[in-house]
Amino acid sequence: MRTDPAETGRQPGADTAGDAERRGERQSLWRRWRAWLPFVAKPLRRGIVIFIVLLIVEYLVVPELVGASKDLYLLGQVNAFWLAAGVIFEAWSLFCYGLLTQAMLPPGAHNPGLSRLFRIDLAAAAVAHVIPAGTLGSAAVGYNLFTAEGIKGRDAAVMMAAKGLGSTVVLNVLLWLSLVISVPLAGFHPIYVTVAIISAVLMFAVGALAFGFIRGAKRASRILHFVGDRTPGLSGDRLEQALVDAASSLSAIARDRRTLVMSLTWATLNWLLDAASLWCFVAAFGRFVNPVELFAAYGIANVAGALPLTPAGLGVVDSVAPLLLVSFGVTRSVATLGVLGWRLVNFWLPIPAGAIAYVSLKLPRGAGPRAWRAAMSALMARPARLAGAEPPEAEPPEAEPPEDREPG
Repeated sequence: MRTDPAETGRQPGADTAGDAERRGERQSLWRRWRAWLPFVAKPLRRGIVIFIVLLIVEYLVVPELVGASKDLYLLGQVNAFWLAAGVIFEAWSLFCYGLLTQAMLPPGAHNPGLSRLFRIDLAAAAVAHVIPAGTLGSAAVGYNLFTAEGIKGRDAAVMMAAKGLGSTVVLNVLLWLSLVISVPLAGFHPIYVTVAIISAVLMFAVGALAFGFIRGAKRASRILHFVGDRTPGLSGDRLEQALVDAASSLSAIARDRRTLVMSLTWATLNWLLDAASLWCFVAAFGRFVNPVELFAAYGIANVAGALPLTPAGLGVVDSVAPLLLVSFGVTRSVATLGVLGWRLVNFWLPIPAGAIAYVSLKLPRGAGPRAWRAAMSALMARPARLAGAEPPEAEPPEAEPPEDREPG
């Protein structure tokens, strides 16, 4: 039943005016909040990342280091042959990644030579190992170095996107095979279900994204623009076009049997040799692990470390891999020391090696020590810029404009 405003003593239209005024106040508050939102979101996002990193260090890294310190007596029993083999396998793994880069160059693209491509990959890996979500920062560094070597921007973007997608697919296929084979050998582990789901979701997300932007889906385009516009040295349009071209490049590779075989071979060897390095470091402490079970632990740790929380899975891989090796029968002390030794050459050694590779690309032959120091200083400043780079933002609103301002 509708009540006449006149019967209640209210003026007709008073409620309508009040509602409009309240809506205007809410909209004004929302506009002011949106103006300040970029300045609140940035430190909040960094605070969340730092908090997660601290949790990982406190509950995963520190206990592993404390446990390893109690077993340092095992260092006196280490086998130097297997340590040397682990270092050699890791070097071969990195070299195979350089061969993969060369194999993935589009037909007709400029090829600066395997030596320079290998050094570019090392430099990009060094950046990926020092900043969170380092894959994005290393992509920008790699793109700039590839184009500086004479490779066209489109060719470099296509090669990098196709290489990243192809390498991810190869790792997940190898991981699934190792899980299937390890079940009858070592029994079923509950973590297999979690890893299988994560791997399937990851593969589905990559496939759905690729299929979506190829078919012109707006959501996929927005995702790519969001990532690209926030990556130093890239843009949303460039990233979207690179992924479209990468899909076309992968289709062309699939039709070219020789290129397909070479690409799959180098991508597979890159992962297998890296896992073989881990096997050697564990063997150096007297424990010979079933290779299939070790690769299952290796693959699971790398999939978990792919989450963009810490640089190159720092703290995640170092904690997940020993836990899984222990579940396969390796003693905790051997698993911890073996993984720490492997991460020394897998994670830490590429940082100074990549820095040297970067400087060697920037300086001419015969450059003096002063030029090397200047180039190293520029390299050290680059990760800081990449880690803190943000798209241009509006100036924060001022409550009151300053009075009595003198003309500039």
